[in-house]
Amino acid sequence: MAETYDVVIIGAGPAGLTAGLYAARAGLTTLALERISPGGQLGQTEKIENYPGFPEGIEGWKLAYDMQQQAVNFGLVIASDEVVGVNFEGDTKAVKGASGTQYTARTVIIATGARPRKMGVPGEEELTGKGVSYCATCDGNFFRGKTVAVVGGGNTAAGDALYLSRICEKVYVVHRRNALRATRIYHEKLEQTPNVEFLWDTTVDEVIANDEGVVGGLMVHNQHSERSQLVECSGVFVAIGSNPNSEFLATDIELGVGGYVPTGSDCQTSIPGVYAVGDVRETLLRQVVAAVSDGALAAEKAAEYLAI
Repeated sequence: MAETYDVVIIGAGPAGLTAGLYAARAGLTTLALERISPGGQLGQTEKIENYPGFPEGIEGWKLAYDMQQQAVNFGLVIASDEVVGVNFEGDTKAVKGASGTQYTARTVIIATGARPRKMGVPGEEELTGKGVSYCATCDGNFFRGKTVAVVGGGNTAAGDALYLSRICEKVYVVHRRNALRATRIYHEKLEQTPNVEFLWDTTVDEVIANDEGVVGGLMVHNQHSERSQLVECSGVFVAIGSNPNSEFLATDIELGVGGYVPTGSDCQTSIPGVYAVGDVRETLLRQVVAAVSDGALAAEKAAEYLAI
């Protein structure tokens, strides 16, 4: 008979790893299930500048690796498996992996994070992997010395544009508003970067392929002038937000607007003993520091729940 864990954590990004650290350190048998590799989006982030304790910043992969090692050192077990279904009825919860394995636990912490949102324009799907990317730090080097476009105006888009400006000849920032939503420090840095050009009040109508079947440009539209133009570029990096990885929960737990998981201030969902942390839950701040706070809190609450 398979072991029943005290805690099963679905996802091993910063929220899941922190939950694993706190749960394992509290003496709870704890398993984290991760479909790709520990770290989540953090592991794909070039540099984190606003995580306390690192005045010069820290590379995302390094912070993710250190979090993983610390949690494992305290006894967290990490298994590679994608969760495709759950059953939260009763005192013992069941989590089904794509491998066919069923994991059981007395408490569950959902830490599946979110995935990049797509533009939904012609050419995007066909050219994904052929010049369209959702991860600048993953794919930026393929476009070294070339012209690229970043679509979006938040912190991720601004960070991507800064990173790409160091390796690309020119970077267009395409944003549907007339100012970035990113924090001011990003805006100031970008304004001082000579090879970055802003296309304000502009939306993307289509991703255009060249004769070789890869990205050759963007057809964009200015909302004020009503003028459309072709912006020639070799790469398009989309950073317009995210969608929660919560589809597998749809019939088993209450989901809120956009598919995010509603919780109380203690991270508990509508089901006792089941918690949601990090980017998958309804929250005002989706940052690494908020995710690790959620993870710590949920693990402490899970320990209290198990002690009842």
